[in-house]
Amino acid sequence: MTNPRILIVTPEVTYLPDRMGSMANFLTAKAGGLADVSAALIKALFDHGADVHVALPDYRAIFRDRLATFLQKELKTLRRIMPDERIHLAEDRAFFYLNRVYSDYGGENVKLSLAFQREVINNIIPRVQPDLIHCNDWMTGLIPALSREGGIPCLFTIHNIHTVKTSLSYIEDRGVDAAYFWQHLYYLHYADEYEKARETNPVDFLVSGVFAAHFVNTVSPSFLKEIVEGIHDFVEPQLRQELANKWYAECATGILNAPDPGFNPSKDQELCRQYNARDHAEGKKENKRYLQKRLGLMEDETAPMFFWPSRLDNKQKGCQLLADILYRVTSEYWNQHLQVVFVANGEYQRHFREIVNYHQLHPQVAIYDFNERLEHLAYGASDFVLMPSLFEPCGLPQMIGAIYGALPVVNDTGGLHDTIDHLDVEKNTGNGFVFKTYDSAGLFWAIQEAMEFYKLPGETKASQIERIMTESAATFNHDVTARQYIELYEKMLQRPLIVQRFT
Repeated sequence: MTNPRILIVTPEVTYLPDRMGSMANFLTAKAGGLADVSAALIKALFDHGADVHVALPDYRAIFRDRLATFLQKELKTLRRIMPDERIHLAEDRAFFYLNRVYSDYGGENVKLSLAFQREVINNIIPRVQPDLIHCNDWMTGLIPALSREGGIPCLFTIHNIHTVKTSLSYIEDRGVDAAYFWQHLYYLHYADEYEKARETNPVDFLVSGVFAAHFVNTVSPSFLKEIVEGIHDFVEPQLRQELANKWYAECATGILNAPDPGFNPSKDQELCRQYNARDHAEGKKENKRYLQKRLGLMEDETAPMFFWPSRLDNKQKGCQLLADILYRVTSEYWNQHLQVVFVANGEYQRHFREIVNYHQLHPQVAIYDFNERLEHLAYGASDFVLMPSLFEPCGLPQMIGAIYGALPVVNDTGGLHDTIDHLDVEKNTGNGFVFKTYDSAGLFWAIQEAMEFYKLPGETKASQIERIMTESAATFNHDVTARQYIELYEKMLQRPLIVQRFT
């Protein structure tokens, strides 16, 4: 039996083992990890015998000019995994001279999206003739409509709820023959005739992808459910409604992303000392001493260390909750020398610096801009990771923290709910500390819970951390994610995807 042919359409697809330094800055557009997930999925499919193809823009300046020697080595590696005829680059001058995946200007991104989709629709799909198309995010949001019209099963994955809107006439002016599939697009107003819709009724790219696709997934099950239930007011009503339609039709699900495999404390070259689940206690102490000295913190290997890994924004990540209690937390545990390390950019960084300066917390609180080596060191040195997010479509730091033995302190929402359970030492279950009331008191309670755990006898604590690190490494990885996508493909195709199945 011939293997079904899968075409993965994505604006980002670079899997960089060990994060390969600053390369993520060039080929990853967002922290959610679309590039890593796409590339890991492609590699897993191909390694297991699937007939998988990938379509992506030909970012010539990124692929060939910037850090040319380094990139050529990576491209050769990727092409050894994926023969040239399976990599289909969308050719257009719009991509050739970009030095990043997306432009800083919204209007330019619409042009990039349409140039990419035009090439996929007009050239790549006819050449590949796929049995299933997997599209990712708003940059590919028109393709499911073509897929629906052509009778090709289509999966649409939402990594980020950002969208753009433009008219049919503009879409067609950019070379996309939308007249062929216009009735499968989503318009801001009801559209019953092509000519009436063409000029003045904007098309929503992201919602069109959801509306037309045969199956939809988000990057965590709980975030999808939260959208359907209307919990998040920042989600536009039309997106919520179309996701709800798919949900109730049993055509929507959530598949968690996974961290880059470069986040592995036993192999992490950025650490002062590598360690595994069995020898984590000594490894973390050595990394802690090194990080404390480097950041100018009080040098004490027994000091509990909390790490803030997420961007310091004033909307999503819960910065205000920690700002409200930072002095209280450090004062409450002053004798234990509790420390907080920030390795993150964002507008709230200034506010935290003002708190530290006002209360003279420098021996216990360090605030640094994002730096990849510091990020890895902080995971290796810290005992806890702080993620009090208001909402979280998936989240990766809580998974990375658990893999490194830095137990997450999280709000009970979205991907955090799906990945972190409150620790119960007596039952030998859980992997972090979860608060359910989103306020500073809730966060303070969770930090208290973390500190109670930290005070436990060394053997008890070490046993729990060893369990959590082992379970997390087995659960939060790209192989698990790829298996779930393969199962979803097979459900959509109603036949086995590959000859050699996962064992």
